[in-house]
Amino acid sequence: MTEPLHSLRIAAVIPCYNEALAIGQVIAAFRAALPEAAIHVFDNNSSDDTAAVSAAAGAHVTHVALRGKGNVARRMFADVEADVYVMVDGDATYDLADVRRMVDTLVAGNLDMVVGARVADQQDAHTYRPGHRFGNRLLTGTVASLFGGSFTDMLSGYRVFSRRYAKSFPALARGFEIETELTVHALELRMPYAELPCRYLSRPEGSESKLSTYRDGWRILRTISRLFISERPLAFFSTVAVLLTLGALVMVEPLVMTYLETGLVPRLPTAVLATGTVLVAMLSLVCGIVLNTVTMGRQEAKRLRYLGIPGVRARRDP
Repeated sequence: MTEPLHSLRIAAVIPCYNEALAIGQVIAAFRAALPEAAIHVFDNNSSDDTAAVSAAAGAHVTHVALRGKGNVARRMFADVEADVYVMVDGDATYDLADVRRMVDTLVAGNLDMVVGARVADQQDAHTYRPGHRFGNRLLTGTVASLFGGSFTDMLSGYRVFSRRYAKSFPALARGFEIETELTVHALELRMPYAELPCRYLSRPEGSESKLSTYRDGWRILRTISRLFISERPLAFFSTVAVLLTLGALVMVEPLVMTYLETGLVPRLPTAVLATGTVLVAMLSLVCGIVLNTVTMGRQEAKRLRYLGIPGVRARRDP
């Protein structure tokens, strides 16, 4: 039998934008599955009755004027004080019946993040569209190849966090790309994490998705690129240096053959261009080495901040 979690402060943090038709259902699901949790709804400047419905359902409502899920996440982790944070989208697409199991997994394993990997409702083929599923696999695979890890659903909006994760997370994203940052932060600090399957449901009738497939997909790709450059500068700039060097070798190869045969360098501009390309490659490598040192110092500072906050097991044990 699962041990009680009453000794821990659990907070449900729900980002919302125009979810008046769904937010009441989400709050009710939390009340039923995790009654001890304090429910916080972060209304992202909605134009409908999201805030009023949330307040009527008994949730604590915080208004966030800056539009974008990333801006909301910054406020959530900054304003709410808890030992365990359960973040879920306010669109009622995630089945919260197993939320206690996710929290128990975090606490029992002294983990820092548990991700709800979406499993589409088989009764509705439109719940998790094939295009979105393919894009998720592509982006998740890209992050896995660049940063490691074994995530299968990097873009899930249903997650459980420890306090030390929430208070050490320097959110920079503004929109839906925040899930990418959440994932990479755990991988970069080598935090213990887990994934559990969760049912992914259809939105309530009449509500509309705020996700733009191509625009948000492009923004997530840009975020992955930015994080790769900032967190893996040596790998990035070394790759640039290798490509530039290969290009210079291709340009200079016929010049070398001509010089060996005739002792002349007839195409001086090409020789100058090849020389300049090699110099740029060397500069790129030096930049990678310098920035890698800076990145290591920054990661050490984040790691020290992370280690300064007790884990969930330390807070629970007498």
